[in-house]
Amino acid sequence: MNLMTETVFLLATERDTASLGAALGDALRTGDVVLLNGPLGAGKTTLARAAIRRRCGAATVPSPTFTLVETYPGDDITISHFDFYRLEDPEEAWELGIEDALCDSASLIEWPERAPSALPADALSVTFEGDNGGRRAVVTAPPVWRDRLAKIADRIKNQPKDAS
Repeated sequence: MNLMTETVFLLATERDTASLGAALGDALRTGDVVLLNGPLGAGKTTLARAAIRRRCGAATVPSPTFTLVETYPGDDITISHFDFYRLEDPEEAWELGIEDALCDSASLIEWPERAPSALPADALSVTFEGDNGGRRAVVTAPPVWRDRLAKIADRIKNQPKDAS
């Protein structure tokens, strides 16, 4: 029996991706893990940056492509942003401190397929896909995320659209 819930968000612009990221940032709790899937340039880092800016107030949010992990302390939560793209061995995730991050922070993980053994089964998964010239985010949520995902969807749906 599959208890996962799937919600699709249409992302016509980079601003739409950032809006979804900000809404996700507001919903994060310590111990949450968000897996960001999709090809290069799909929107993974844009979404992560928006979540971090919203929740931690960070003015500068560099991509962790070279550092592999960046940590952002906020008032009520710490967010760890991992990028597994350059991992050569899945075991390297443990060397980055993922075990502590999974307990002590909310974790946003780009390229999670490079270290699947380090990831919990109850993670929220965001998969970016092409959609007729735009893109969409398919969000697969375990039961612990169900109510929060519904609130995110309502927030995005009720957000004013640009007149441009």
